[in-house]
Amino acid sequence: MSPRTTRGAAWAAAALTGSLTLAACGSGGGEGTDDRLRVSVLLPGSISDTGFMQSGHAGVERIRAERSDEVDITFVEEVAAADFEQVLGRMAGESDLVVSVGGQTDADVRAVAATAPDVTFVEIGGPADAEPLENLAYYDPRQPEGAYLAGVVAALTSRSGKIGFIGGAELPEIVNSSHAFENGARSADPGIEVVEPQFLGDFNDPARALQAASADHGVGVDVIGQILNLGKSGLEQAALEAGAHVVGGPIAGDCADGSPYVGYVVTDTGVQIEYAVDAVLDGTWEAAQVPFGLAGDRVGTDFVLCADDPEVEQALDEAAEAIASGAVEPY
Repeated sequence: MSPRTTRGAAWAAAALTGSLTLAACGSGGGEGTDDRLRVSVLLPGSISDTGFMQSGHAGVERIRAERSDEVDITFVEEVAAADFEQVLGRMAGESDLVVSVGGQTDADVRAVAATAPDVTFVEIGGPADAEPLENLAYYDPRQPEGAYLAGVVAALTSRSGKIGFIGGAELPEIVNSSHAFENGARSADPGIEVVEPQFLGDFNDPARALQAASADHGVGVDVIGQILNLGKSGLEQAALEAGAHVVGGPIAGDCADGSPYVGYVVTDTGVQIEYAVDAVLDGTWEAAQVPFGLAGDRVGTDFVLCADDPEVEQALDEAAEAIASGAVEPY
């Protein structure tokens, strides 16, 4: 699929509802007509969420810094679900490659891709069993792999013998990750008690996350695994109030004294955006489910442990090796 050579006028703001205005956040530079690959990235959450959106934005900025001679890239953040399809449609109208981050956008990505056959689409974090379209690939961050490692750490660092998991939207990969968290925990400590996972319906609601975590702590949970974005701040507050802990991620953060974090699952969605750009530029892009995890040459999962604990480090290494070799299925 060859890049088109004309650059549409940059859209600085799009009034999509009576009360909502969305800004297209900068282009890679240059004006008028050029031969660069035109890339638009949908980051439906905040680029300061310490989650998938921030990680994806870091990849956008690396592309701008290193590839501006061949790539003209824009992004949009903080988009309401009701506006996904319209924003993606505008992107498709002026891009060669559209990348959408987050499985919550899947139905809209598929709808727009079907109407824009000359545009290449990549969805990061969509359903692992989704069928690619002729112009739509799925990049799978293998979140359950990281959740399995988080379960190992949670089980081995818990003092109460009771741990929990809190996710955002009840999407298939988030539910699968909750199962993987429990499986990882039981692999490290068969006697660990894992309470019923909670799904908040929102990745970015600190108040709801605080309430859910406080409920877990109230029944004795002292370590919580999670897949949230801005909602993590609610988990932090609850953990500090209860003297409990959280497994962070997907960006590694503070391990200082007083931090509630025992470690961080690291998942780099920015690398996946860079991979998509490279694949289109070098002609290797294909409509497929493309894994980014512990196995293969597209490694996308890691774990940063905060404490210097040889027992936990060894268990982490063994779990990661078992997943990479195929000896263990996370869920």
